[in-house]
Amino acid sequence: MQGNQSSIKPRVKTRKLRFWSFLLLLIVSAIAIFLFYPRPQQIVKRESNYTIHRRQEFNQPEFYPIKPSENLKLYRPVGEWVGKLILPKKEQIDAKSDWSWLLVQHAPAQAQNLIGQVVRLEWKDKQNSYVKTTTRDVRFTPGTIKSQNKGIVHPNRLNGRLGVGPLQSLAGAKPNDDMIVTLDRADVVVGSDGKPVLQIEQEPVQTTGRFYALVKILKPEVASSTYPAAKFCPGTRPCPSEYFRVRHYNPASGNFDGPEGTVRIPQQILDSRAFFSSTGRQIEASPAGKEGWYIYGARDAKGMFVTQAVAPRSLFKIEPDRVLLGTSAGLKYIKVDNWRNSEQNKGKIETVLLDPTVAQPLQALSNWKPGDKAIVMHLFGGIGGKQGEISGLMRLANTVTGHFAFGVAEVVRDPFTQDLRFDIKYHQVYAHGFDGIISGTQRWANYMGNFQWGWAATRPVSDVIVKFEPVTQDYDFGGIKLSPLQEFTRQLQIMMARYRVGDGTGSATVTPATSCVQDANQALYITLKVIEQQVTSNPAIQKWLKDHPSDPQTFRFEKLVSLGSSLERQLSPLGIVRADWESNASALSGIGNEEEPRLSQNRSIWAALTSWRTMLPRQAHDELASIFLSQNAKLWFLRSNQIGGWQQDIIPEEATAVLGRLKLPFTNVAPIPILLNRVLGSFVIPNQQDWLIVGVTLLIYSAIALPLGFFSGFLRFNLSPVNLPNRLFTAFRASIIPAFLEELVFRVLMLPHPIELVNWVTWSLWAAFCLLLFVLYHPFNAKTFYKAGIPTFFQPVFLALTALLGLACTIAYALTGCLWTIFCIHSIILLVWLLGFGGMQKLRSRHTHPA
Repeated sequence: MQGNQSSIKPRVKTRKLRFWSFLLLLIVSAIAIFLFYPRPQQIVKRESNYTIHRRQEFNQPEFYPIKPSENLKLYRPVGEWVGKLILPKKEQIDAKSDWSWLLVQHAPAQAQNLIGQVVRLEWKDKQNSYVKTTTRDVRFTPGTIKSQNKGIVHPNRLNGRLGVGPLQSLAGAKPNDDMIVTLDRADVVVGSDGKPVLQIEQEPVQTTGRFYALVKILKPEVASSTYPAAKFCPGTRPCPSEYFRVRHYNPASGNFDGPEGTVRIPQQILDSRAFFSSTGRQIEASPAGKEGWYIYGARDAKGMFVTQAVAPRSLFKIEPDRVLLGTSAGLKYIKVDNWRNSEQNKGKIETVLLDPTVAQPLQALSNWKPGDKAIVMHLFGGIGGKQGEISGLMRLANTVTGHFAFGVAEVVRDPFTQDLRFDIKYHQVYAHGFDGIISGTQRWANYMGNFQWGWAATRPVSDVIVKFEPVTQDYDFGGIKLSPLQEFTRQLQIMMARYRVGDGTGSATVTPATSCVQDANQALYITLKVIEQQVTSNPAIQKWLKDHPSDPQTFRFEKLVSLGSSLERQLSPLGIVRADWESNASALSGIGNEEEPRLSQNRSIWAALTSWRTMLPRQAHDELASIFLSQNAKLWFLRSNQIGGWQQDIIPEEATAVLGRLKLPFTNVAPIPILLNRVLGSFVIPNQQDWLIVGVTLLIYSAIALPLGFFSGFLRFNLSPVNLPNRLFTAFRASIIPAFLEELVFRVLMLPHPIELVNWVTWSLWAAFCLLLFVLYHPFNAKTFYKAGIPTFFQPVFLALTALLGLACTIAYALTGCLWTIFCIHSIILLVWLLGFGGMQKLRSRHTHPA
């Protein structure tokens, strides 16, 4: 009995242990379910930088009452027509028309009665192809809504609208009606309701302010109740006053000894970033303002001129800091010196003129005259420093991507000084972002100098102004007129309008295949194809060119054709044109059959690879500049490095290619992008001419090598059918791998690719050095890794034939730039030697000592 009781107690304990274990497991499971069971997540919306800045009243158009009077001796209007776009209500507009309201803020003398009125703004030609091509139904995708919740500014007021044209997409691009624009030309007509209507032919230009002046910023006013200090600012406290004493330019004396006054340079609030978008602190000491500032803005209700943007006068003057003559000096500046010492040059600007066509600097300057137009290539870099944007993955990747855009510059007379200067308009193909920068045509002051979103204060920038008459001058072939620059502008405007609505999805995002740089260059490619189609399909133009072989216009057109060939190689580096680019080019050049062409977009990795040279902004900027220079274009570089007020905790970072921040010690050379570009560049698919070069090279090599080999006894015909399949496999394996690796190392990696536009003397010297290394490598290889090469690899005749092979492949590579062609030449020669001329026997019967 006692034994039974003693056996029951352990059982009870076991049951209790199980019970408490089960209870503990149940509690843990309940806690786990409570913590990890999926439940509806509360969506936390992030505010955009645009929304944050708009809280400040001076960033709102309503802060500036419309007053028709202004001292036009000191302040000039930013355009003939200035106004604010207002998006029509959904019920006011139908899907077959594209128009917007415009609140007129300034008008020419004959239309002063319209100032302060809201008028209809519409296209003069309501059936123009630009409107048809860019009109979209806008329906936000789930991805767009998700992106909007992250703080990206999308055109949410357009969501659900049908037939949104380019004017509507511009007016509705932001959450509020605060798009300020200028109209280059506008006709006032009477509408069907008897009210005035403005008709335009060109897209409105985004601008900042209503008036601008040329001043010298002297000093900040002493902080007081009249001139209060900013509540926040970079640097130490207390913050200085937002109000600055300025002196206007005096046209009579040509100096800054005109009337003095006070203007406000408001301090922008901190947004989602750790640095300010701009500051007026220490702007009076900025070296960029040594020759004065253009200040853009409007007067507030108290009559104070509030500065909304600035631009340094010295940056735009037709007076470069340096002039470099000759192609070699120009290429060196583009590839090496342009971005040198960006950090040390913080706050400074530099202008450099490259001219390969003249021998004297004064001759180079004389080529720039009033009315001249030129293409602008824009590139900005990164924001480094303790509070900069370059951190995390970006720093780990050692890459600063930057941004690329095209634009147009015109040489004009400064209305204040009568000196020549550049007037720059960017055609920004710009993805949706946090700051509310809108894809479209923008003046320099709006895109760069604006205090709220402009990049001049926080980024290093390189603007290249390219003057090349075959592109910038129009053609008249016996009454048939062509304008490459006008066509290029049209294609950019189409792309910009598509970006504003994301081709109807409401979102234009950045991918390797679709980005600002890729699609800006797609517009360039389409322009080339449209011009080509217009010329080749018109017999009258062909006849004119044939009948006028010595006409200057014919020579100019031939240069345009040569440039087009170079650019096409650049834009399709694998020899394959992207399918979406080709389809869009066909549609927009009139080859397609559709009345309203449908434009496509391919975001695949393959599409990115087929246009890899325009994947990164820095590479596109440098290579396009080099191509234009090699065609004898004149290039004017405008370089700025975080200009204006001073922020201690940010530094300018140059834009780079992949891993471009990894540089050789004590140099500005980044080796990895160079080598990567050479490898990718050599992957171009051979064309018919390339294969012809392969055949000719093999014939010439055989004509020299066979007599030399037979005469010396090194070559002996020895093609035996015994065990031929096995011998073929062995010889094939033994030839393929060495041929590929040796060509990759001694030609592709070590030699500048032909598209790199290196001076031929330099290239030839480097090729000779690489050829010497190629020859010496073989005996070195026999001594170290490939003992079967002894004694063959030491024999003089073998080394002579090796040198001849290396020379043949070097010349073929210079002509084709293709790895596959030189690989074929090398492997065929090696395979024939191994199978038919005793090569396998020589390598098998090696000696144990070197010859």
